[in-house]
Amino acid sequence: MNLKHYHNVHFLGIGGIGMSALARWFNLNGFAVSGYDRTPTVLTDTLINEGIAIHFEDDISLVSDEVSTDCDKTLVIMTPAIPQGHKQLNFFKENNYKMLKRSEVLGVISDNFKLVAVAGTHGKTTTSSMIAHLLKHAGRDIAAFLGGIATNYNSNFIANEAFTPNTVAVVEADEFDRSFLTLNPDLAVITSADADHLDIYGDKAHLEHSFKAFIDKIKSTGKLFINEKITKDLVSTDFTKSVNTYGLNRGQFFASNITMGNGFFEFNYTDEINSINKLKLGVPGFHNVENATVAIAVALELGLSVEEIRVGIESYKGVKRRFEFIIRSEKVVFVDDYAHHPVEIEAFLKSLKALYPKKKVTAIFQPHLYSRTRDFAAEFAESLSLADEIILLDIYPAREEPIPGVTSDIVFKDIKTVKSKCSKEDLLDMLCEHQLEVVATIGAGDIDKLVKPIENLLTEKYHA
Repeated sequence: MNLKHYHNVHFLGIGGIGMSALARWFNLNGFAVSGYDRTPTVLTDTLINEGIAIHFEDDISLVSDEVSTDCDKTLVIMTPAIPQGHKQLNFFKENNYKMLKRSEVLGVISDNFKLVAVAGTHGKTTTSSMIAHLLKHAGRDIAAFLGGIATNYNSNFIANEAFTPNTVAVVEADEFDRSFLTLNPDLAVITSADADHLDIYGDKAHLEHSFKAFIDKIKSTGKLFINEKITKDLVSTDFTKSVNTYGLNRGQFFASNITMGNGFFEFNYTDEINSINKLKLGVPGFHNVENATVAIAVALELGLSVEEIRVGIESYKGVKRRFEFIIRSEKVVFVDDYAHHPVEIEAFLKSLKALYPKKKVTAIFQPHLYSRTRDFAAEFAESLSLADEIILLDIYPAREEPIPGVTSDIVFKDIKTVKSKCSKEDLLDMLCEHQLEVVATIGAGDIDKLVKPIENLLTEKYHA
């Protein structure tokens, strides 16, 4: 498929984190980009400021004349979340427009470059953004499509002004809906493969089968970098491509001598050739040390020097809503995190407790999806119990309809720490009554809308 055939690119669901990165790529490359989304957000406001035309009503008349009258020169990119009754969707279908899913377009684009694809049920956003930052900071040619807003660049798309034969594409490879099977990586990373998206896969075995199919997509001369904890689950003994394992104190590439202080982690990196001591990671978390380990391994494979890596790792500022410090003072600490799976919550809370072992951690959690809450209710309760106090919100439904009998109560009943339930509307009043030391908001729904109000409350309460 030759994308140069098209002049217009219209997005259905342009405000999604993956869709907006693609929109930015097409905009940078001189296409006439437009799109629809259901509601305006900070991200859609940013896209509009970058020159992309966006509307928020499902009305055919709002589609530009250039798009609505030129089927041959228009590519329509859609998200699976668009409902089948959508007027614009059906207009494009009925008039035989070329229509592709986001993942299909990402596959077409990335085939033009050397591809680093980062997959995993968690850790892929941070790891892909780390790799992208190391390359960009070292002056390499890159085009990075991320699943979060990289704080260093305030964007989910990181690129040079022009693309060359030396450009490296860094792509977050999403296992949801098997999207990552459109990619053909030169270098592939798998951070984790815990059971998730069981509404799509049914069980962990089918999820793992999809990851194995992703591994098979690696080019014959390519390499796999995989967390040593899952190597035996995903890599068969007759696999002929290069396999490189990583981990904390284990694997061919590993981090060791991990220490922490002032909210940051320091560690040593070791592989069969290199030993880099006292690396200072600009974001906290044991899981982020692990993510940094494989990012370093990939960067070394791509030719970065030890000094470029040392400076790049220390200057990395993280991803929005991934262990993001909102307030960090002597009186109160407030951290926001996107964790929405029990394993992610466990990793986040263990790291937070390690950073502040003598302070009370109050975690506010919003479950994401009825199906995920049902499938992992016991695991959620166990991981949340690591906090000193839990405030549990209602389930955020996202794309799902309610499931009878599935509410946050099925998690709440088994939490073994100080706990309370609360609505979003009553949360600030509840927090006013609590003595707070370390506060964490956790979840992938719309809990992010509470971050600013909580920040204002804590600032007034402890710093007025």
